[in-house]
Amino acid sequence: MISLILLSGGLNSRFGSPKALAPWGSKPLIAHLQNTLLATNIDEIVIVLGAFAEEIKPFLLKHNKIKVVYNKDYKLGQTSSFKVGLQAVSSSAKVFALLPVDFPLIKAVTVNSLIAHYHEIQPLILVPSYRGKKGHPPFFADSLRKEFFALENDAGLNTIAHHHVSDTHLCEVDDEGILLSFNTPSEIQKLREKII
Repeated sequence: MISLILLSGGLNSRFGSPKALAPWGSKPLIAHLQNTLLATNIDEIVIVLGAFAEEIKPFLLKHNKIKVVYNKDYKLGQTSSFKVGLQAVSSSAKVFALLPVDFPLIKAVTVNSLIAHYHEIQPLILVPSYRGKKGHPPFFADSLRKEFFALENDAGLNTIAHHHVSDTHLCEVDDEGILLSFNTPSEIQKLREKII
């Protein structure tokens, strides 16, 4: 079983409003991402809410693959939200992936190719790369759960990968979307222009 933690709990102070609700096509971004992920071979999608939870909830899909959790300590940052999401991941999950809500261009076919590659290689950590640059979503073996829970909230999630460099496998993909995130309205506009 493969789970993915979709982080949507941040304060989004640079963006000025919830990133999850930024328009993407005819829908809010969070709806677009759910549809993309439901078109993949991911078995479980854990959406972590925090700031703006009540505004985002109406746009969450009712689907048996989707689980929604709330991080009351969202002000402590991304690592705290990831740990809340990880607590909700099914105990039968053999691998879990991470995707922040601000990666709108990720393709379902890319996620599926990463899953296939993970099953083939079965590394401790699998990280997608595009032209040599690392991106999202990384995949982690279930055996790393305790290490993530032991992380201090002010430590970056990439701390775990830094501890396991020799056990991290890079998977080159033909999808620049694994690199492209946004923090400001002008940055998301540039991403929108890439799909026109």
